[in-house]
Amino acid sequence: MKIKDIDAYQIFDSRGQPTIEAVVTLENGVKGYGLVPSGASTGQFEALELRDGDSTYFAGKAVTKAIKHIKVDLANIVIGQNVNDQRLIDQSMCELDGTANKSRLGANAILGISLAVASAAAKNQNKPLYQTLDINCDNTLIPLPEIQLVGGGAHAQWRTDIQDFLLIVNGAKTYDECLEVTYNVYQAGQKLLKSRNLLVVVLTKEAFGQALILMMKYSSLLLKPLRKRTIFQVKMFRYH
Repeated sequence: MKIKDIDAYQIFDSRGQPTIEAVVTLENGVKGYGLVPSGASTGQFEALELRDGDSTYFAGKAVTKAIKHIKVDLANIVIGQNVNDQRLIDQSMCELDGTANKSRLGANAILGISLAVASAAAKNQNKPLYQTLDINCDNTLIPLPEIQLVGGGAHAQWRTDIQDFLLIVNGAKTYDECLEVTYNVYQAGQKLLKSRNLLVVVLTKEAFGQALILMMKYSSLLLKPLRKRTIFQVKMFRYH
């Protein structure tokens, strides 16, 4: 099934920042949608999220330039292609951009279409997305989530180099059990902080960002609510 039309518009993420939603429409009317995630922090090798840079309009964060690239430049090479040719479509968009970090057309523009194409292909075949991305995949196991307990780095004005403290409930037998353990740990951590009269602020990712970040007691304080729980790991991600 060929792609008939491509559209895009500006939406807002969970932090209230502008981002992109792309829409791919097939010849039979099936539509796929791609909502582009936008993080607060970026790695040094991360592709460029193209924004307008006009300080008088959404403080320079608007994405109308990237949207124009979707509707004109990228649409010209994607419309008419087979929606099932995901790899070919992605490659053609990257080649049109021609830069290592997607800085000409914007990684958010390219990603928006890529996600929408994948969504449309799955809907057109009436299959789950994972099956259309890999026709040989017969594994329906849901990965266990990594839950952010404490947010640092860019989320806490760089009071610490450590970006995230994540909980991984390796001992959980089911997804439901993983969420239950995570919930119990999260609530225990909140009670512990309040009992020590520490300022508790819940961040956008439901992590704690508070006076704890100013202290050098991460390990002892964080591990207390975890001691009586199931097997776990604490991963620390540092962004340069």
